[in-house]
Amino acid sequence: MAINVTKSFLPPIEEYQEIIKGIWENTWLTNNGPLVRKLEGQLKEYLNVEHLLFVGNGTIAIQIALKALNLTGEIITTPFSYCATTTSILWENLQPVFVDIEPKTFNINADFIEAAITEKTTAIMATHVYGRPCDVEKIETIAQKYNLKVIYDGAHGFGATYKGKSVLSFGDITTCSFHATKVFHSIEGGCVVSNDTELNKKLELYRSFGHKNDDYYTMGINAKNSEFHAAMGLCNLPKVADIVSNRRVVSEKYDELLNWEKLQRPSNEIEGFEYNYAYYPVILESEAKLLQVTEALKQHEITPRRYFYPSLNQLPYLDFYNPCPISENIAQRALSLPLYYDLALEDVERIASIINENL
Repeated sequence: MAINVTKSFLPPIEEYQEIIKGIWENTWLTNNGPLVRKLEGQLKEYLNVEHLLFVGNGTIAIQIALKALNLTGEIITTPFSYCATTTSILWENLQPVFVDIEPKTFNINADFIEAAITEKTTAIMATHVYGRPCDVEKIETIAQKYNLKVIYDGAHGFGATYKGKSVLSFGDITTCSFHATKVFHSIEGGCVVSNDTELNKKLELYRSFGHKNDDYYTMGINAKNSEFHAAMGLCNLPKVADIVSNRRVVSEKYDELLNWEKLQRPSNEIEGFEYNYAYYPVILESEAKLLQVTEALKQHEITPRRYFYPSLNQLPYLDFYNPCPISENIAQRALSLPLYYDLALEDVERIASIINENL
């Protein structure tokens, strides 16, 4: 059987069918239905956050976050993330300014941020890479000093905590993806988290065309999600602890078996951090070695992924270049290995063996 880099968790079909029976009974399919509201309530309780809106996906979450904060000009951001982080900035006619990453966590290097600030800078948007938290204290200090907004792309952070708080609870706004490949998913989906009531009201309007019934307040788009997606989220949320536990077992088996004399990995040594085992990235000695290992795995129907590649400051549709040598180097050598809820340990042993033989 083929092994992909990830595999979506699915709850027992009977549980999903039981929840969606109500959709047939009330024919409320979308437009902020009862299941959407129930999921939002449960997510706020689970994450211990004040405001959370369930939206269509993690990318639209970033876009309405950028819009709701009335940002203009330049946004300081990370080059090591999925392309949606940068593309959302460009989509909103803002200018990304890339700051290189830390060599241990692969998060934006907060020590480099101040040097990148200009009179056009209005925000910092960073990613909690692979679910590991950015230096949120230092970033907050810089933001306050220069009157900047802070957005975190927390697409990888669901279930991770930092100093007893959800990784999704920091900044002016944190966004998250609930895509089918994530630790917690609603097939497609995402959320916007904030701690400001007025900001949440604006986000809520932006999510739904800017109006409520026949009362129009502002511009908006359609960032809503459906009752069917909310139903999947309601099924999966109670299972997050088990999902994370199983992913931890798989990750620890990789830890045990892989040849760390020839591989690197991002550090988990962040005081107060509890990981969610969202990804299992390894850093190879060179891009040539990465390609060799990838091909060897594919010969056995095992598909890893170059996550993240390319370094976003090198995207082909950018008309400028900010050098980020650490990110560029890591992006060439980073490979995410298969990791999911029910990946068999004998398969982990086979994957590790193939990798070690090709290092």
